[in-house]
Amino acid sequence: MADYILVRKSRNILSSIIHIVLNVLLGFGSIFLTTISGSWILGILLVLVSKWRIFAVRPRFWLLNIKSSLVDLIVGSSFVFIAYCAGTTVLPVHIAVALLYTLWLIILKPKSSEIATELQSLAAVFLGTTAAVMLSASLDSIVIVLAAFLIGYAAARHVLVQGEDNDFSLVTAVCGLISAELAWLSHSWLIVYTFGNSGVVIPQISIILTVFAFVFGRVYKSIIKHDNKLKADDTLVPIIFSVAVILVIFLFFSKPVFDV
Repeated sequence: MADYILVRKSRNILSSIIHIVLNVLLGFGSIFLTTISGSWILGILLVLVSKWRIFAVRPRFWLLNIKSSLVDLIVGSSFVFIAYCAGTTVLPVHIAVALLYTLWLIILKPKSSEIATELQSLAAVFLGTTAAVMLSASLDSIVIVLAAFLIGYAAARHVLVQGEDNDFSLVTAVCGLISAELAWLSHSWLIVYTFGNSGVVIPQISIILTVFAFVFGRVYKSIIKHDNKLKADDTLVPIIFSVAVILVIFLFFSKPVFDV
């Protein structure tokens, strides 16, 4: 019996090591293949291949699996597109993106607590919007609008599906529409923040949509928790904080770097 337990523990340790190694290879491989090749195709293919379990079931479950994996797909694809838009010369942003993607895969993604779920959702909003803005600089505005809808929908669904017994399809659709509307309004005057020659680019709309997603989640959860009543004790601090952040951005950090 003792030998069986020892063998079982050894197998678990070996599986954990293999899992970590594969995630490190995915995190760094997808980013640097994109950078070296100058094409996003190889990086996106690696991200998609890593999600093979989506289609390892009967076809009638594919759509549900895709919806459940949207946040992970958005985060992975966003890291690849951010690396692609940063160019083929290796910059600090490429290393940072590879490290962050690896940390996402190993640490944050596997967690299922309420706080971890909210962080996963906010990461998808911030990174997804950032990638969409960078791509939309050379593409039609419809790109950022459609991307913002999908990101808003996926982020809301990711949070609300956790222990939610009610039908939340309308709420997720509304969240997606609001995100798309904000993205459309901002597209005529996109403001981005850069940090020297690091290659790091942070769009203003990414910060605003992340703050909106944070407040939206807190307000909705408060309403559900208190039988469709909004309690100031649960939402006042997040709302004040979010309004303060947006006001500071608008008043002191709204000088455009480029006008798309």
